[in-house]
Amino acid sequence: QIMNLKPLLERTHLNPGKRTLGKVQNFRELLQALEERELPDAVTEALNLKIDALNEMRGTEKEYRKALVNTEYKILKFLEKEHKIVPKNHYQKTWMALGMAVFGIPIGVAMGSALGNMGFIGAGIGVGLAIGIAVGAGMDKKARDEGRQLEFEARI
Repeated sequence: QIMNLKPLLERTHLNPGKRTLGKVQNFRELLQALEERELPDAVTEALNLKIDALNEMRGTEKEYRKALVNTEYKILKFLEKEHKIVPKNHYQKTWMALGMAVFGIPIGVAMGSALGNMGFIGAGIGVGLAIGIAVGAGMDKKARDEGRQLEFEARI
């Protein structure tokens, strides 16, 4: 018998606004994507504890929205760290920033120094961005091919 994830309960008494409803929808999409995978019971139990904490939470709409986002983030981090399961475009988003910082700025400074015009730092950042996206896209494809990618894209 396979353990199931618990559902996220409705919070009609909070009279949630558009932003909160969007976060709730996003969280439900994550749960749906996780339901489609066969997760070990220990993982399902750990995730159910986080969902229970959300369902039992009392507080304002803003506090609930913040807890939703934090819980989603913790679930995604846990899955990545413990099981190498990642959402769609995870590596691309991560490497885009890394590419700009790690490759882009040094390339830009080198170009600026060589050409005597530090205005080329911006061009280097663009090159770094492209390198980062390429590296990340390759890692995302590998994760998909290995069956480690969720049918879910994080919008945190």
